[in-house]
Amino acid sequence: MTTDNGIECKDDSIQLQGINKRFGKVQALDNVNLTIKQGLVFALLGPNGSGKTTMVRVLTTLLKPDSGSARVGGFDVIRQPQNVRSIIGLAGQYPAVDENLTGAENLEMIGRLYHLDGKTVKKRVSELLEGFKLTDASSRRAKTYSGGMRRRLDLAATLVASPSILFLDEPTTGLDPRSRMGLWEVISAQTVNCKTVFLTTQYLEEADRLAKCIAIMDKGKILRVGTPQELKECCGGEVRISLRLADRNQINQSADIIRSFTKNDVTVMPETGEISIPANGETSLLSDIVRRFDAAGIVLAELGLKQPTLDDVFLSITGHSTEENSKTTVSHSSSENRGAA
Repeated sequence: MTTDNGIECKDDSIQLQGINKRFGKVQALDNVNLTIKQGLVFALLGPNGSGKTTMVRVLTTLLKPDSGSARVGGFDVIRQPQNVRSIIGLAGQYPAVDENLTGAENLEMIGRLYHLDGKTVKKRVSELLEGFKLTDASSRRAKTYSGGMRRRLDLAATLVASPSILFLDEPTTGLDPRSRMGLWEVISAQTVNCKTVFLTTQYLEEADRLAKCIAIMDKGKILRVGTPQELKECCGGEVRISLRLADRNQINQSADIIRSFTKNDVTVMPETGEISIPANGETSLLSDIVRRFDAAGIVLAELGLKQPTLDDVFLSITGHSTEENSKTTVSHSSSENRGAA
């Protein structure tokens, strides 16, 4: 693995073998096997209750597995927990900042807890405040910060001791789009010098944007691992020709026209005025559609090729979307949180 700044990373950063964890009747982790290389952003993608947070808690020594083994940075999470804790940073789903301290004081406190000398702490605090665009708010108490600012401060706190492995458990949950994109930039910059970011998320766009390797998880199991492109190619379905009509009332007529010159399955969505068909490598279909529709006086609002997305991949592998909340998922999530408490 080579980082964006050209450094070659040869070692495995995280390894799990046969990890199991149960909370009552809920199997939160089911025989999980996973290897993550150094120097990349790795995304664990799955809906609420899939086991993502349980895995993070096992890897950060906050929770012991029922069986199996796990190593983080070469250290065993059960037999060498102190060593693991010395090389990791952890930002949970909710910002863990002291609201009565200023932004700078929060970071200074973390530096003292890691027994860093005063000069190093001062330098790191200044760097992080500037890097996270918090310098102007450094003397304000954290309770006056917006949600996005608190999240940035929380992430900055995990970086004070320059950890080699950073765990981020759904770090952008609840943030507005602008704050989320700002945090994405910060996360992407963390993999220099063979550092690793372990990111859990239920946002498909987030995993696609940030991660070089993605594992899809559902009901405690790892179902598939690969790069975003590998997952789309193997499980995301086919490239489709997608069109949207200017006048949705013409959708039946339009579907009939398409069926008249292609044997491909035609998918019709009357509520949105959209029609799609498998491309099957037949790019000439695009020009055929334009000619036929022009002759029929049908105006197209959009026409193009639709590539498979991670949403298609997840739906193909699991049979449901990441946002689907069944009773089983809610129950699973509740059990997972109780076990982690």
